[in-house]
Amino acid sequence: MAIPKQKFTLPFFTLLLVNLWSKQMVIMAVEIIPIGVVLDLNSTVGEMAESCISMAVSDFYAVNADFKTRLALFTRDSSSDVVAATSSVLDLMKNEQVHAIIGPQKSSQAKFVTELGGKVEVPIVSFSATSPTLSATQSKYFVRTAQDDSSQVKAIASIVQAYGWREIVPIFEDTEYGNGLVPFLLEAFQEIDTRVPYGSRIPLYFNDTQIMRELNKLKAMQKSIFLVHMSSSLGSRLFLLAKDAGMMSEGYAWLVTAGLSTLLDPRGSEVMDSMLGVLGIKPHIPTSKRLESFKSRWSKNFTISKPQSKINELNLFGLWAYDTVWALAMAVEKAGIVHSRYVKPNTSESTVDFAALGKSETGPRLLSSILSTKFQGLSGDFHLAGGERVPAAFEILNLIGKAERVLGYWTPESGLSRNLHSRGKIAYSTSKNRLKEPIWPGDTTQQPKSLRIGVPRRTGFHEFIKVEWNPEGDKPIVSGFTRDVFVSVIEALPFPLPYEFIPFVNKNKESAGTYNELLDQIKLKNFDAVVGDITITADRSTYVDFTLPFSESGITMVVLTKRYERENMWIFLKPLSPGLWLTTGIAFILTGLVVWVLEHRENKVFRGKPAQQLGTTLWFSFSTLFFAHREKVVNNWTRFVLIIWIFVVLIISQSYTASLASILTVKRLQPTFVDVKEIRKNGYFVGHQKNSFVKDFLVKQLNFSDTVLREYSTPEEYHDALSNGIYNDGVAAIFAEIPYIKRFLAKYCSKFQMVGPTYKTDGFGFAFPLGSPLVPYISRAILNVTEDKDKMEEIERRNFGGETTCLDQAAMLTSGGLGLSSFGGLFIITGVASMSALLIYVTKFLYIHWPASNTMDRERSFYSRVLELAKHFDKADPSAHHLNRAESRVHPVPSAEIVGASPHIDDARGHSRTSSEGSGDIIGDQAHDNHTPRSSAANPEPPHTP
Repeated sequence: MAIPKQKFTLPFFTLLLVNLWSKQMVIMAVEIIPIGVVLDLNSTVGEMAESCISMAVSDFYAVNADFKTRLALFTRDSSSDVVAATSSVLDLMKNEQVHAIIGPQKSSQAKFVTELGGKVEVPIVSFSATSPTLSATQSKYFVRTAQDDSSQVKAIASIVQAYGWREIVPIFEDTEYGNGLVPFLLEAFQEIDTRVPYGSRIPLYFNDTQIMRELNKLKAMQKSIFLVHMSSSLGSRLFLLAKDAGMMSEGYAWLVTAGLSTLLDPRGSEVMDSMLGVLGIKPHIPTSKRLESFKSRWSKNFTISKPQSKINELNLFGLWAYDTVWALAMAVEKAGIVHSRYVKPNTSESTVDFAALGKSETGPRLLSSILSTKFQGLSGDFHLAGGERVPAAFEILNLIGKAERVLGYWTPESGLSRNLHSRGKIAYSTSKNRLKEPIWPGDTTQQPKSLRIGVPRRTGFHEFIKVEWNPEGDKPIVSGFTRDVFVSVIEALPFPLPYEFIPFVNKNKESAGTYNELLDQIKLKNFDAVVGDITITADRSTYVDFTLPFSESGITMVVLTKRYERENMWIFLKPLSPGLWLTTGIAFILTGLVVWVLEHRENKVFRGKPAQQLGTTLWFSFSTLFFAHREKVVNNWTRFVLIIWIFVVLIISQSYTASLASILTVKRLQPTFVDVKEIRKNGYFVGHQKNSFVKDFLVKQLNFSDTVLREYSTPEEYHDALSNGIYNDGVAAIFAEIPYIKRFLAKYCSKFQMVGPTYKTDGFGFAFPLGSPLVPYISRAILNVTEDKDKMEEIERRNFGGETTCLDQAAMLTSGGLGLSSFGGLFIITGVASMSALLIYVTKFLYIHWPASNTMDRERSFYSRVLELAKHFDKADPSAHHLNRAESRVHPVPSAEIVGASPHIDDARGHSRTSSEGSGDIIGDQAHDNHTPRSSAANPEPPHTP
């Protein structure tokens, strides 16, 4: 039986010896790479990172047992001090000649250590120094395996934009870590037009009293939206004190950055309770079985190794530390480091001489290997770009007690989304509808009101703005035209804008002051904006910013009217203005004169005694008004003039008839005053809107005395003051803006009129603080709303009721009848026609008769020649056939006389012609005269002696 045992025992021992020998050979072939670790071992991150780093080394080489390199970690405690951290790094470089350093933990420490790493060419790999002030561009040997704080800025801006916060106050610690992110936040907020009116810097040495003083200062400034960027130790104190200050109640909103969100879990329950409703953001960690297994193992190991620690849950910095060790182990293996050491120059051996440390032989090679390392770590995809970890998605959290509720996610590609992995390509969005509804401070789902809108308390004209109180909840109820326009404008904005109407009233719920005093509240930071019937003026724009106007503009006056008496005996003169009457009369006379000139030599009707000629001319001219003229005209130029003149007369007479009929049949009103100067000169009282800028306008612009000004608030007060008149403790006129006057006339249009000039103003607008980024957005939205006619008509109908029909103000004004300007073109036409005909006729007459007068004695004067020419004009024109016919009917010429006539007859040109030519003309004329009785030739009358 022994022989078989020997057969089996010999191979067993042989295999055992071979296995031990092979392991010894592997150990002898492994290259030990010293790696320095610098942590704040008494801090939360330091304790957690130390345990994670230790487990990472064990886990890595358990999986990669065949690697030829092994990391040997040398840990130093920096004690949360910059000098201690730098001293620890020097010690590791000088005494351990480490090839890389994990840490230091804080950004302020890393700022100095990275400079040292660059000189010695040792990579400084940090998993927790997240300040944007540190970067590989400043130090080549700085590698950040955590996400840069600036990578979360766009996600924070998207949250702010989603909830419509147009103003936010950053609260940050006064350290390298806190100050480094602020410039990036300001730039991001500027891009989305979110105003940062104040930044609260909290130094680390502040005690609770000093922090509370700063919180009270913010509360007094009436700020309600805050962004907190600080470490967990300072942040926990801040929120506990904020709760005591009453700033964790309804109406406030708090947002914390990734650094604080990541470290909140280990804090006590009291701190978590104080942060109810806070929104947070932190990098998303994809879940995996490997991660869950590691969390379970870490919790067991940490509880055993450090039972007194308050840390009970693994956070992101621990995972980043774990992945950093794996990345460094992979990089060392890939770089193939063997027997590496520092190359020291021939310099002093002094410990303070940095050059005496030398330079790492493998530093550049190891750095390159680290930067190119990629793998799937516990915290997600490990990939470096530009010496920093490439950011991925962010979780948006809502803190509810000890729990964290994920509202959604943010990614650079799609912005906000409720689910991280959505099917298909999603457009970039900053809509809060992409997120779950959060719980806000005060344990409410109602989003904090970020805009406090002041509204005036009016006692009249409630159609524009009206403030009432709910008897049950004693909350103000605001209505009216301006309120509805504002709500429509808010709905037209491309982002949500929460608001709350706050009436400007005293403790008795009465108006607390004038409109100017209301606008002062914006400057005093009591209101974020003012909505109401606020008129835009140059003086007000010096301390507030106005949006574009949304109403009619202008100041004018309204006066009492009196009835236009139709029983007036001179009413027939009213249809035409005095100027038109005068011009028409002159036109009649001039037209008659032109007709007389054209007809005098040829038409017997216009000849005779001067008095007869004057009467005939005037009668003929004025009878054309009624088309009653019977006189025939024989000159073609006269006919041309009369055609145009009769057309003008027709137009004027028809217009007169229509105007007179209107006066006699339509009720007309006449304003008691139309001239501002008359009112001011006589010292009459005038009214204006109470608490309005119109008072200053009347004094400064129209030069009215304060003693004649009276204030009124309601349309009823307007009515009574104007109805009483200037002699019964009333006013002559009330000056107000056009929208008010239109509302007043809509109710009392039968007794009052809007008269006088309109003084330009810019209309109603919404007021905001100077430099408010909301103004351009609100102005563009106002344009969209006012250009939508259907929407504006709906708003006006809802507030002003149905359209009130009233006589048109222009028809109610008695302007003195039709004016000359209405017929100026007609008078010009008839004047040009008359003057043209007259000029042509006179020119022709001068052309014919002027040479005849020129044959006279050359010594005769020019006056004598003109007189002779006038005598020629007064004579009948013998060449006028119609005139000869008329004379022949009255004085027939005997044939014997015709035969015995002189053989030469001077014609009109002074030339002689034969009697046969003349007799032929006369005979011809008589031959054509069918009305001449035959007996006239047998019994001729004696010839007429001229």
